Amino acid sequence: MADTMTNFKPVTRGDFSKLCILLSNDDGIAAQGIEVLERIARTLTDDVWVVAPSVERSGAGHSLTIHEPLRPVKISERRYSVSGTPTDCVMVAINHIMKESPPDLVLSGINHGGNLGEDVHYSGTIAAAMEGVLLGVRSIALSQVWNDAEVIDWSTAEHFAPGVIRKICAVGWGKDVLMNINFPERAISEVKGVAPATQGKHKVGDDLLLRHDPRGRPYMWIGNKRMSDASRAGTDLKAVDDGFISITPLNVDLTHAPTLAALGQVFPAP
Repeated sequence: MADTMTNFKPVTRGDFSKLCILLSNDDGIAAQGIEVLERIARTLTDDVWVVAPSVERSGAGHSLTIHEPLRPVKISERRYSVSGTPTDCVMVAINHIMKESPPDLVLSGINHGGNLGEDVHYSGTIAAAMEGVLLGVRSIALSQVWNDAEVIDWSTAEHFAPGVIRKICAVGWGKDVLMNINFPERAISEVKGVAPATQGKHKVGDDLLLRHDPRGRPYMWIGNKRMSDASRAGTDLKAVDDGFISITPLNVDLTHAPTLAALGQVFPAP
């Protein structure tokens, strides 16, 4: 298990073969992205487990299933599906399926599409990694940006991910932090490098498409229109748009320290 100090203990190259890695996602157990991620994980260690939703759960965010039972199903050795959200999957994996030998690292993805800017608040991919962190396990979310969902090129992620994972795990980051990696839609030879980046502005969900069913009753779809700003230097959106692999550390503690300090001036502690 992870180190009990403030930070996760750095992992040296030689230590990776000793790690136990848990894989999950929000696109479902049959998704191509998690197949790619499993190949990536097996370049790091032989001890790889997969626990993922039985169906696609994109946009589930950090939600739990509390009004119906969860059904874990063993598909094969160290491979399970769960009838729940990505958060459910990681919770069931660590607290039940792998209880006797918990993972040292959670990898979530590879998501079919980027998780940039405000996407992180809705993303089940991010949520799976966040749940790993909340349960005390070093966690990384990985996503592949695309322009055409029917023709996703996974080769760039598969080529670069092992090295990126090794390098960031060699850094002892805080235990309330998960790493969010986004791979640009670029050929391997066109990737310009790896860029640590802040969270950009990338709102989704305001494009509501009104339709009517055969009986004339209205219904709505949430569309794909996004308000994005890829011009701000130093952001994940700018990095990926320029052909870099972006890495953004996300803190599970959402407290805004400056505002908390200002409130302390208005409401002084007793």
